[in-house]
Amino acid sequence: MDAPFTGSVFLGMSVDGFIARSDGTLSFLDGGEKPDDGTAPAPDDGTGGDFGFADFVASIDAIVMGRSTYEFIQPFADWPYQGKPVHVLSSTLEPGADDRITVHPSFDEAVTGLTAAGYRRVYVDGGRTVHAFLRAGLIADLTLSRVPVLIGTGLTPFGELAADIALEHVRTRTFAGGMVQSTYTVVR
Repeated sequence: MDAPFTGSVFLGMSVDGFIARSDGTLSFLDGGEKPDDGTAPAPDDGTGGDFGFADFVASIDAIVMGRSTYEFIQPFADWPYQGKPVHVLSSTLEPGADDRITVHPSFDEAVTGLTAAGYRRVYVDGGRTVHAFLRAGLIADLTLSRVPVLIGTGLTPFGELAADIALEHVRTRTFAGGMVQSTYTVVR
């Protein structure tokens, strides 16, 4: 499937490749539970930074995510995507229920909407969403940040694929605390 936009992935995960526990919790990513005050957890790269996430978000035109990812960030007092269009894949969310998002009931409708909007680079977030875009050949690059923990089981964006997807290593960075962040481009 050809689209004029490229999909970019930026994920935190355990060393064994899980982006969330089986119940959807992410506490292993930042060493604690989500704060009760409605703010987003604020991981720190050891120098007061965010592991390059703000720069990454500044480089994209829009975000597409699944319903579970949206439901995780929706209650944050500080919306992490200010000024960026957010598209959510969901057959259960009501369009218009949150004016910060555009709801697409199917993958194909999301791709059509992202293409029609003229976006060039789209941040693809959420396990099932990343997997769907990978299977469709719509991911151009992946930045994977592995935190130094093994959780044994959980949710992964890397499920069954029709064929291998070759990657070219771009760079690897290490951070205080042991996080290792690698960026890859998808070889076409």
